[in-house]
Amino acid sequence: MKIFARTLLVLILAVLFSSAVFAQKQTRTIDKNLSIPSGAGNTLTVFGAPTGSVIVTSHALSRIEIAARITIEAPTAAGLDQLAALTGFVTEEGAASLTIRTVGTHNKLGDKKIWKKLPKELLTQPFRIDYVLKVPRFLDLNINGGSGDLDISGVEGSIRVSFATTKGRVVLVGGGLSAQIGEGSLDVLFPARNWRSSMVEAQIAKGDLTVTFPHNLNADIDAEALNGGSVVNQFPALKVRDDRNPFTDQHIDARVGNGGVPIKLTTGNGTVTLKSPAL
Repeated sequence: MKIFARTLLVLILAVLFSSAVFAQKQTRTIDKNLSIPSGAGNTLTVFGAPTGSVIVTSHALSRIEIAARITIEAPTAAGLDQLAALTGFVTEEGAASLTIRTVGTHNKLGDKKIWKKLPKELLTQPFRIDYVLKVPRFLDLNINGGSGDLDISGVEGSIRVSFATTKGRVVLVGGGLSAQIGEGSLDVLFPARNWRSSMVEAQIAKGDLTVTFPHNLNADIDAEALNGGSVVNQFPALKVRDDRNPFTDQHIDARVGNGGVPIKLTTGNGTVTLKSPAL
């Protein structure tokens, strides 16, 4: 009787172990690289993945280099093969523009017949694409992302950013910035000198916004924290722009230097920190 019980227990454990292994998802990583000619002053638009990072740096070449790391999941190797054929990105080239558009289960772009043949259980499988982009220094950027890190540096042009959730960093060289973040954090760093722009505007609905200004900045700064947030001023050069609007813990209406360039910074629920550069 004891031998039978032990044998039964071993069989049960074996079945449970096999089921767990079978239910475990498989993953696959695919690297895709592409290089496309692009002149100075062109516009690059990126529609990122629902999950994934976007890193943009500049180089001296007249081309945009795209490196994408695609990670897919599926219950079986056959499922991975099917998703690998449908997940990635496409490019759309214009006279002075390039668009990088992520393709996957979130938008089902491409051949509709192939998508219709895909098993329903594969349509809900998560995936991510992490982009590393090298671009000409003088370029306008439009970056749209879901959830993932963001890092932009070395680009002199108009920069527009929209992310649902991110830990972001934008190092300005010259040009304007418009950033809208749903949740997370965003660090904006101004160049030490010779920054030229028409306007900088950064908003984060839930999270912290940190901006580091140069000592020789000339700008009008409006920083506001809503819904119980706060504005922390660690930039001594700021002066009250209008005596009727003194600085508070939630709102700073300031002028630095000779004023001029409008800078508007807002958090819905978090902290806006205004800093001096490290010596």
